[in-house]
Amino acid sequence: MPLTTAPDTLPTSTGAAILNLLLTHHRTTDQGHDRARAEAFPHQLRRITAFVREGAPVALTLPGFPCKSPNPAKVLGHLPDMGERLSLTFLDTLCTEIGRIYPPGARMVICSDGHVFGDLIGVPDEHIDAYADELRLLISRWGLERLSVFDLRDLLGDLPHHAKRAHVHDHHAPALDALRAETRADGHALALYRGITRFLVEDTADWTGTRSALQRACRQRAYGVIQRSRAWGDLIAEHHPRAVRLSIHPQPVGAPKFGISLLDAPDAWTTPWHSAALRRPDGTWTLAPRSEAARLGRLAHRDGRPSHFEQD
Repeated sequence: MPLTTAPDTLPTSTGAAILNLLLTHHRTTDQGHDRARAEAFPHQLRRITAFVREGAPVALTLPGFPCKSPNPAKVLGHLPDMGERLSLTFLDTLCTEIGRIYPPGARMVICSDGHVFGDLIGVPDEHIDAYADELRLLISRWGLERLSVFDLRDLLGDLPHHAKRAHVHDHHAPALDALRAETRADGHALALYRGITRFLVEDTADWTGTRSALQRACRQRAYGVIQRSRAWGDLIAEHHPRAVRLSIHPQPVGAPKFGISLLDAPDAWTTPWHSAALRRPDGTWTLAPRSEAARLGRLAHRDGRPSHFEQD
């Protein structure tokens, strides 16, 4: 008598195939991650498989795309440029590729978090609004139908920005003492803390005090950024409870969040909003600080604004 296939075999194998596709873009600092398979990511496999069983599009959320760095040595301005265009196109294409494995495909919500910690990173709220509005415009203009943008305006409407931040922090942020204890005890939490501290130091363009004073101030603000990022993550989970949670930060193998690389970059922490896009002579792209990209290539414009650099 022939063996019958278990009812869950097909959804689970399809879910594993989708996850293996995501794995080709996994962002992590773990050694040997390139040998990891879908079975090493039970959180993501379980959620993806649940969508497959229903025949529903896989829902993905990606916190990020907050705003441009305030340091003009790193970026071309306060609006999205080629770095964001390439990243959004990549994410929409990734959803399309999932559709080739699984016809209902995938939908991704870009959870733009600039307003959550704009005061801590020194970016004006009007620049953050303009950045998020331009993201929506790019998605519409380029026909990236599998993407959408979600931010604090979708949650708290027209409240003043400082009131929105206070609401998020007071209702959802972890206690500072608990976060400090976690950072001391957990290597991945410490790496995130150090990475954010480094970005805050690099993004401070107008500091008039000593270097040591700047580092002390940025270490303190880094905890605030992590507190509010955690709070934002809780809010996303409340409003998108079944979604597969992606992250632009490196994540360990098997973590509840799945780190994903957007573009080629010199390290696992570089993002389009902390850098400029540089087109190499062979047509491939990478990210680099504006000052470095300007040394390597010539500035190109698009839609009347600086867009990227091109290497001859």
